[in-house]
Amino acid sequence: MYAPFFGLKQPPFSIAPDPHYLFMSERHREALAHLLYGLDGGGGFVLLTGEIGAGKTTVCRCFLEQIPANCNVAYIFNPKLTVTELLQAICDEFHAPVPPGAQTVKDYVDPLNAFLLAQHAAGRNNVLIIDEAQNLSADVLEQLRLLTNLETAERKLLQVVLIGQPELRGMLARPELEQLAQRVIARFHLGALSEDETAQYIRHRLSVAGLSGALPFDSKSLRLIHELTRGVPRRINLLCDRALLGGYASGQAQVTPAIVQQAAAEVFDTQAPTPASRRASAAVGVGLAVVAAAVAGAGLTWSLQQRAGGAPVTVAPAASSAVAASAATPSASAASGPAPAASSAASTPEPLELADWAARDGDAWAALAQRWGLPLPEQAEPCAAAAQRGLQCYRSGSGSLSLIRLIDRPVLLTLHRPGQAPALAALVGLDAQQATLLVDGEPRHVALRELASAWRGEFTTFWRVPPGYLQRADDGAPLRDWLAAQLARAPASAASGPGELTRQVQAFQASQGLQPDGRVGPITLMQINRAAGVAEPQLDAAP
Repeated sequence: MYAPFFGLKQPPFSIAPDPHYLFMSERHREALAHLLYGLDGGGGFVLLTGEIGAGKTTVCRCFLEQIPANCNVAYIFNPKLTVTELLQAICDEFHAPVPPGAQTVKDYVDPLNAFLLAQHAAGRNNVLIIDEAQNLSADVLEQLRLLTNLETAERKLLQVVLIGQPELRGMLARPELEQLAQRVIARFHLGALSEDETAQYIRHRLSVAGLSGALPFDSKSLRLIHELTRGVPRRINLLCDRALLGGYASGQAQVTPAIVQQAAAEVFDTQAPTPASRRASAAVGVGLAVVAAAVAGAGLTWSLQQRAGGAPVTVAPAASSAVAASAATPSASAASGPAPAASSAASTPEPLELADWAARDGDAWAALAQRWGLPLPEQAEPCAAAAQRGLQCYRSGSGSLSLIRLIDRPVLLTLHRPGQAPALAALVGLDAQQATLLVDGEPRHVALRELASAWRGEFTTFWRVPPGYLQRADDGAPLRDWLAAQLARAPASAASGPGELTRQVQAFQASQGLQPDGRVGPITLMQINRAAGVAEPQLDAAP
């Protein structure tokens, strides 16, 4: 809610591990380099550890975005499993066929081995990523070691990446796990940010969120933020988010140390605020109460307002209790504007219960292809059919709804429902409360909370390939020429001058809320296509 007040396009300090906000400190770059090195390590284990909130999962998701197309990825984020449950989860993630009634370790290891051999013969690598690996039991770790014994005469068939908190290093130092420790081919510990890096991190996130003016934190506030958070990114996010809310509530465009101290007392349950901060606490507290009342009455998030094109809701910091009460009264807002979307429920499709839905992958692919006007003959491999029409499949194992909103196109979600095999669902619409899936050709709504219980971030979509993108063997001139022509039309890119193309790409990425790394990958090209007016389907507008 405070974002428009500070000139931001979106809240900058979410604790969700969004790769677009990844701040590549020297330590983060080294961590990512270790993970990428592990892909070529020929098997074994890669170890990434770090304090809680240090950015391990965010680095991992950035790593997933850079995994080559010839890699199969299995991602386990809840490793509190037995040996058999872990093997079942790995087979599910790799889509390795398991015979009905499988119960023993052998019932899962044999088909997994057959799957890995077949993928190796097809020229594909296989990577298993386990997050929160400090929760793995000793017997599960031993089973993982045994899985790395699956190999051919030339190389091992499975690469395992373990990501966890510092105690994971201590676990692997135990004598009974020495054999596993000897198979760690790369390891890195992600430490906290320095004071300078903390300031750079805050500036980076505000810039990605659209800040074009002065930084809302002065040097004293930045120094205090580092002191209170100890340079841990998640703690920085929590504190800065609350401090910006406090600044907005008290009508101050510059967040003072007193506001930071008060915010820390609220989010970290620290000791009582200093005398200087007490003088600001009354005004901040009153402002936060007004904000809370306004949020409850409006019933809309800032992101929904932005998508709908409406003006953001603002509340004067000095508003009286009577104003706050009227903001919380539904009839007050209904009398001055159109009825909320909920009032048109009679014309809204019936909600879909994911647990009861007999999803069919073929129907999902057909729905996505139909949106692109792509003929999809029976028994045809969808990505191969798309390639014949100048399209490519883009797959992500670590997506988010914010990313799908950003690329603004229909996608196939991989749903994981208890007791059922993974299934594809065609998502064609998305708003702040619900997603729209196509079921038997008809739109059906699913609450985002229910969708989150079945979706782990895996999605697939089509995108149109620019000239020269697939011909990397030449000098890349066709792609460079196409990029230069398209970026010249984008104001954010043209503003950087006629200099190096990489700089123009970075400017465009920043204008789109992407990580401005200068790499021209599928997501960046999707956004360039959209900005250049290339005809591609979009998500349906909210009803």
